[in-house]
Amino acid sequence: MAEPAFLTAVRESYDTVAADYVERVPAPARMDPLSRAMLAAFAELVRTAGLGPVADLGCGPGRVTAHLAGLGVPAFGVDLSPAMVALARQAHPELRFAEGSMTALETDDDELGGILAWYSTHHTPPQWLPAVFAEFHRTLAPGGHLLWGDYVGDERLQPTQGYGRPVSYESYLLPLERVADLLEQAGLDVTARLQQAPGGLANRPHACLLARKPEQPLSP
Repeated sequence: MAEPAFLTAVRESYDTVAADYVERVPAPARMDPLSRAMLAAFAELVRTAGLGPVADLGCGPGRVTAHLAGLGVPAFGVDLSPAMVALARQAHPELRFAEGSMTALETDDDELGGILAWYSTHHTPPQWLPAVFAEFHRTLAPGGHLLWGDYVGDERLQPTQGYGRPVSYESYLLPLERVADLLEQAGLDVTARLQQAPGGLANRPHACLLARKPEQPLSP
């Protein structure tokens, strides 16, 4: 089956901008306090549940993966861009990073104790999000947790430049409630939500959602 065009555009664009991305995107220590708090809460939830490793999907150069590891989480990273994966491996050789797509994860059913999708789904066309969120549900263990964070709005962006380089990806900003509804439709229970106005390093509204895969009912 031919790869969807949006995946090709995202891979090629992030291969092009990888080195510039590292220079321009702030490390987790420079995130706003509420975003750091959501990451810390997610880490505590998955540590306490102890259900399996955490996949940082769309991990880029691995900074947030390493941040989670520093919070005591058994985290590994997955990214569509080979250049990003190479930078992550170079910067964090003690952690595992692999190339892959959120549309078809090379992960067994019920394998993951947690999934982090941190500013990594906004290049996914809305019609593909149900398939992506279905993969989240499939690969999470019952009782496993998801932390989703991204920009929100109601807009389709078609930039020609990103991080100082030519890019061919598009971005799709959705209202927070629509993302929450799609997660619920995929079988995940949304347990917390946070939306923030533009400010600091973020020039657009941005939000986080915590969700959980329901535990399997006990057999009679």
